[in-house]
Amino acid sequence: LKADALNRLEVIADTYLSMNAPVQHAAGVFLDQRKAIQPVLLERTRTNLAELDRQLLRHPACVRLEMNGGWYAILRVPNLENDEELAIRLLRDAQVSVHPGHFYDFDRDGYLVLSLITEPETFAEGVGRLLALTGK
Repeated sequence: LKADALNRLEVIADTYLSMNAPVQHAAGVFLDQRKAIQPVLLERTRTNLAELDRQLLRHPACVRLEMNGGWYAILRVPNLENDEELAIRLLRDAQVSVHPGHFYDFDRDGYLVLSLITEPETFAEGVGRLLALTGK
């Protein structure tokens, strides 16, 4: 059993964790390019986070969880349906794409995960649509 488990772990590690040869070859270029993209992403995440907080002021039923970094914001929303159904309804009815909380191991419903690297105009519009459906 141990050998079988180790073989399976090796396949998983090789399939999902290793960089392929072209990525390894380009790693130096990618690292150099970070100097151009990091400031853009930092500004975008700050802008979008401020916009999210501004819109949440009018929707006390939804609360943003505290962040310690990264480019995702987690919203606590009214638990009126499971997160996956809510994410599908937001996509279908409001053309807003979010991740349900269970994708990030939340053990109960009422959480949505939003990407803060979306273009600011698109993000602001999406948050408005999301809150119109969930923040009442």
